[in-house]
Amino acid sequence: MAFTVLPGLTETNEPPVQKSDDAAGYYVLGEKLVDPKTPTGPIATRWSNRKFENRLVNPANRRKLDVLIVGTGLAGGAAAATLGEAGYNVKVFCYQDSPRRAHSIAAQGGINAAKNYKEDGDSIYRLFYDTVKGGDYRSRESNVYRLAEVSANIIDQCVAQGVPFAREYGGLLDNRSFGGVQVSRTFYARGQTGQQLLLGAYQALERQVAAGTVEQFTRHEMLEVVIVDGKARGIIARDMVTGELETHLADVVVLATGGYGNVFFLSTNAMGSNVTATWRAHRKGAYMANPCYTQIHPTCIPVTGAHQSKLTLMSESLRNDGRIWVPKNAADCDKDPREIPDEDRDYFLERIYPSFGNLVPRDIASRAAKYMCDEGRGVGPEIEETGPDGEKRLVRRGVYLDLTDAIRRLGKDKVEEKYDNLLDMYERITGENPYEVPMRIYPAVHYVMGGLWVDYELQTNIPGLFCAGEANFSDHGANRLGASALMQGLADGYFVLPNTIRDYLADGPFPAVDESHPAVVEAKQAVQERIDKLLSINGTRTVDSIHKELGAIMWEYCGMERTEEGLKKAIGLIRELKKEFWTNVRVLGSADNINQDLEKAGRVADFIELGELMCIDALNRRESCGGHFRAESQTEDGEALRHDDEFAYVAAWEWGGEDGAPVLHKEDLIYTAIEMKQRSYK
Repeated sequence: MAFTVLPGLTETNEPPVQKSDDAAGYYVLGEKLVDPKTPTGPIATRWSNRKFENRLVNPANRRKLDVLIVGTGLAGGAAAATLGEAGYNVKVFCYQDSPRRAHSIAAQGGINAAKNYKEDGDSIYRLFYDTVKGGDYRSRESNVYRLAEVSANIIDQCVAQGVPFAREYGGLLDNRSFGGVQVSRTFYARGQTGQQLLLGAYQALERQVAAGTVEQFTRHEMLEVVIVDGKARGIIARDMVTGELETHLADVVVLATGGYGNVFFLSTNAMGSNVTATWRAHRKGAYMANPCYTQIHPTCIPVTGAHQSKLTLMSESLRNDGRIWVPKNAADCDKDPREIPDEDRDYFLERIYPSFGNLVPRDIASRAAKYMCDEGRGVGPEIEETGPDGEKRLVRRGVYLDLTDAIRRLGKDKVEEKYDNLLDMYERITGENPYEVPMRIYPAVHYVMGGLWVDYELQTNIPGLFCAGEANFSDHGANRLGASALMQGLADGYFVLPNTIRDYLADGPFPAVDESHPAVVEAKQAVQERIDKLLSINGTRTVDSIHKELGAIMWEYCGMERTEEGLKKAIGLIRELKKEFWTNVRVLGSADNINQDLEKAGRVADFIELGELMCIDALNRRESCGGHFRAESQTEDGEALRHDDEFAYVAAWEWGGEDGAPVLHKEDLIYTAIEMKQRSYK
C-alpha cells in the first residue's frame, strides 16, 4: 500500500528509498506497512477528532466485556484502573508479588508536562518538537503530538490522586530541567518520582479490585497468547508458586510488560524484567518494531567488575546541578579528583556543546563519555574488557559528575532537598560521600524504544491485541528524552488506551471461546512442551552463564557503537549460543512449584532470539541515529550522521519461523508538522 497524502497538508520529506543492504541474506523484504488508523487533518485536532470518531460502548454492554491486562506498571496499572472504573470486567496479571513492585518504581527524575509554569516558552508544540528532535526524527508525529497534548492532564490526574510532587515556597508545583531541552517542564518528587506515581496508579487499581471490577493475579507469568480465528482471545499463564498452567480467556488482551533491556544482561532494569510476553506475541504474528533502538543512559554507577548482575541508575536530574568532567591529562586519572585544579579539568559537554552543556540528550552525553574513556581519560577502578578482536584489556569506565559548584551556590541543604535519596543510594553502593567527592558515572543500557508495532490506537497487527507503555515502539523514535517514560506510560494507561480500545470493543461481546477450543489447547500444550524441554536438557551450563555471554556479545557489537563487521560476527555468535543453550543448559528443580531457574531459562531463551533480531535490524540500518552509532556513518567531527533518504521508516519485523529469516515491513515516516533536520546541540 502506498503512502496516502493527508488532505490539506504538505509533506516536509519524501518517502525513503533504501539503497544499501548490509543485511542481505539475513532477512526477507515484505510488503510496505501503513498504519490504517493514521489520523488526518491539522495535527492539533487529530486526537480530539479521533476520540469523537471512535465508537462508544454503553455502560450495560461494558459489563459483558472481558479485558485481560498483562503488566501492572504505570501503563498496565493505570489502564486496569481506568477500564475497571468504566465498567469492563478486567483481569490484571503481574509476575511480582505486588503491583507496587513493577519496574516503573525505578524511574527517579521526573515526568514531563507542557504546562509552562516557568513562563519560559514551553508549549504543547515545543514538547512535541523536543520529543521528535530528541528521538532523531524516527518517531510518528501524530503519536508524539498526542503524547504532548495529554501531558498536562496527567499531572492534574496525579495531583488529584495525592502524588506528592515537589512544590515551590508559595505552594505551586515545582519544575526542573532535563536533557535535550532548554525549558523547565519536568515535575518531580525528589528522586523517587516513579515510585510516587506508581503508588497513585496502584491505589486507583486497588480501589477497583475492592469494587469487584478488577481481578488481580500476582505471581503469574504470561507464557503464551491465545489466538482464535485471527484475534487475540486470551493468555496462558503460569502460577509461579504452584507451577500450574492457567488459561484465561477474554474479548481483548493488553500487553503492558515493559522493556527488554536485560537482553544486555547488565542494565538498569529490574532483574526480572524480560521480553517473554511480547516475544511470545511476536512469534504468533505480532510485528516487532525497531528492536535495535535501545537507550543508553549517561548517568549510571559504573561497572566495577565481573561480579555484578545489574547496574544502578542515578537520575538524569543530577545533570541540572552536576557538572561532568574528566582530567585533561590521562596521568591525573589516578588522583583524588579534589586534588585536580579546575584548569586541569575537561568539562567536555560544556566544551563541545555550549548551548546545552550538561543537558544534552542522553545519547549525546553517553557517546561523549565513552569517547573520553576510549581516549584513556576515564576515572575509577580499572576493569577487564574483551575487545572486538577478542583481546582482554584493562580500562577505566567512568567520568565525574561533580556537585561541588551546586553545593557552593545553593548550599548543601538545598541540594539535599532535591536529591537526597539518590545521593544516599550512591553512597551506600560505592562507599563514597557525593557531597564531598565527585560522583563517578558511566552510560548503561536503560530504556528501550523498540517494541511491538502498534497503530495509532495502540493495537498491534493482531486484532484484539493491544500494547501500551514501554512494551510498544510508538512514541520515542531512536532516543527517548529524559522524563518521558513516565509520561508515556500514564498517557497510554489513563488517556489513550481507554479511548481507543472501545472502538474495538464496540463490536463485542465476541463469540465465547471455551478452554476446549483447539487453538486454546494447542497454546497450552506448546507451553507445557517448552517447559518439559527446558527441564530435560540437563546440560552443564547455568542459565546465568549463557545470559551473561549473550549480554557481552550484545554490548560489544550492538551497544553504543556498531559496525557491519561486528554485527555480522554477533549474529554468528548468537546463533552458536542458541544451539549451546538448547543442548547444554542445566535447569534445576521441577515445574510443579517455585522455580526461579525455570523462569530465567524461559526468559533467556527469548532474549537469545530477540538478540539476533536486534543485530539484524541494526545491520540493516546503515546510519547513525539516536544512541545507535554506526562507525560507517559519521560526520567529519565524529558526530552521528542520519540518512533520511534511506532510513526514515519504522522497521516492523515479522517472525519468519524457527528456521526462516525474519520479514521486514517498512512503515514510511512522513512529516507534515515538523521538518527533518540533522540535530545540533552546539
